[in-house]
Amino acid sequence: MSRPRPWVIVPGIWNSDPEHWQSRWQAERHETAVRIAPTSWSGPDPDDWARAIDRAVAATEGPPVLVAHSLGVIAAWRWLVDHDDGRVAGAFLVAPPDPAAPGFPAAAAGFTLPERSVATPTLLVVSDDDPYCSTERATAMGDALGADVRRIGEHGHVNVASGVGDWPVGRGLLEDFTAGL
Repeated sequence: MSRPRPWVIVPGIWNSDPEHWQSRWQAERHETAVRIAPTSWSGPDPDDWARAIDRAVAATEGPPVLVAHSLGVIAAWRWLVDHDDGRVAGAFLVAPPDPAAPGFPAAAAGFTLPERSVATPTLLVVSDDDPYCSTERATAMGDALGADVRRIGEHGHVNVASGVGDWPVGRGLLEDFTAGL
């Protein structure tokens, strides 16, 4: 039996707490999942986060899948623009925030959307009632990224506050996505 494809977990600002689906999934796959470790969780610096993604990708055995949420989506997209060279097998991006929206954290102002698409296979998962990004804006981001976009209905920001728990539907989406890589 082959070893599952590794994951690089890219949380949003302030990291994902233990009850977040990213943390739960990482705990289940502790041998094949690496979380980024930037020095700037609460005052995120894009370059620091890019270096953290570099380190996490280098720590995996074989090309991983980036599993990003919220601000981590923007960090992963920015990283992919600079590293669209096969280092990762794909990117599973969930609940992108809109840097132009009023609710975007001021501390993350350095995170802007890239203006280039990537060839890396990417799935962008979008909630229809995300308070940090409208469906229309998220869909436009997916188009700009060159990602497949999957709308999942009304699930808020797809986090602990949204009540998704382990988020088995998301895990199924990830498994379907990675099966095709």
